[in-house]
Amino acid sequence: MMHRLLAMVAAILALSALPGRASAESKPLWEFGMGVGGVSFPAYPGSDEQRNYVVPVPYFVYRGKIIKADRNGVQARLFDTDRIESYVSLSASPPVNSTSNGARSGMPDLKPMVEFGPALDVHLWQSAARRMQLDFRMPLRTAYTVQTHPHQVGWVLAPVLNLDIGNVGGLPDWNLGMQTGPVFADRQYNQTFYGVDSAYATATRPAYTAHGGYSGSQFTIGLSKRFPQFWFGAFARYDNLKGAVFADSPLMRRNQNLSFGFGIAWMLGQSSRMVDSHE
Repeated sequence: MMHRLLAMVAAILALSALPGRASAESKPLWEFGMGVGGVSFPAYPGSDEQRNYVVPVPYFVYRGKIIKADRNGVQARLFDTDRIESYVSLSASPPVNSTSNGARSGMPDLKPMVEFGPALDVHLWQSAARRMQLDFRMPLRTAYTVQTHPHQVGWVLAPVLNLDIGNVGGLPDWNLGMQTGPVFADRQYNQTFYGVDSAYATATRPAYTAHGGYSGSQFTIGLSKRFPQFWFGAFARYDNLKGAVFADSPLMRRNQNLSFGFGIAWMLGQSSRMVDSHE
């Protein structure tokens, strides 16, 4: 049961990472809601097995002048400028039961993991009407297993260019977001997913030691809209692992993966105080 709950947490983080930016207008200082969604993603990047989950979808937004909380995480403005912000970047990966995974059969299960760390968001360009914005984001996360005695399993650096478009296609309040960039991970992180100790080597799965470095690239697209009584969002993410430092691992079954999902959350409460927002 705990593994299933942690798998849902990973799915929620993937679904809540939807980009999107609307035009400036007055919005509640805070609002929250709860709903449901569905997601599908590979057991791990490079796996040839897909996992599907029905997940709860929480919705929470706080639009303070200095501190903000939304789908991008918790943000704090740096240097009192409008061009650079910091935030806490979050990610997670569900557990993998090696008994039911062909590539890892006979190997130890992959523990569920959470990733967190600081990130910078640099606003590079904004259209005159503030309908479009281009950002450069630089998250650096450390990963820990979720178990009785958690231990660190490495670091991940995932810089991206992020383009947000408000009122896309002339449709009011429909927001489109796109982001793409490379992923870099250290040796320990890649060894966790793609290494094969000699004790678990077979005739078709030789021993393998992973290295740190380039770990593929990602392209994510998200579409969302805040209706008066509920929020809707959907996303798709393409992972390209060609040229990754672990591309020759026997656990690599595919060099391309697709993840996707959708969610709907009904509004349960909001602040009576209104603030100017470009979110």
